[in-house]
Amino acid sequence: MAGYKIYAEGFAWSVSLKYILSCGAMTLIISPQYEDFFSRGLIPKKNYWPVSPVDLCKSIKSAVDWGNSHPAEAQAIAKAGQDFMESLSMDKVYDYMFHLITEYSKLQMFKPVPPPSALEVCPDSVLCFADEKQRLFLEKSSTSPSLEPPCNLMSADDSVRS
Repeated sequence: MAGYKIYAEGFAWSVSLKYILSCGAMTLIISPQYEDFFSRGLIPKKNYWPVSPVDLCKSIKSAVDWGNSHPAEAQAIAKAGQDFMESLSMDKVYDYMFHLITEYSKLQMFKPVPPPSALEVCPDSVLCFADEKQRLFLEKSSTSPSLEPPCNLMSADDSVRS
């Protein structure tokens, strides 16, 4: 077993989870309050080991004791977390963002209307200021959403719409 890494939030959202999962150690995640764009896809005891914030030291000790007595399974969890992070791509990020914005738009109670002073910006006017690398990135990201669903997310809560 390559060891353990603990992910603990501070007083706000943290960017370190993706780095911790990527390093190949079994990740112990103290129940987070905040979600990252990828964290809803993580499966407890498959991609990481969940740690309860209640009786924290005992929960961490229990996780480490389990990992030490089940090194092959602990290594499999570490590898699954690492593989999950490796599978992420910008295409998946864009798919998630498209899905999120589409679902969020369903909650709007108004039709957005541009202000009279608004100017339309066409793709060519943005691309003309981009260097070659930026141009490729912008063209790739503006093509269309993926035909594949980004992930299996829970349905929106209908009571929120009421």
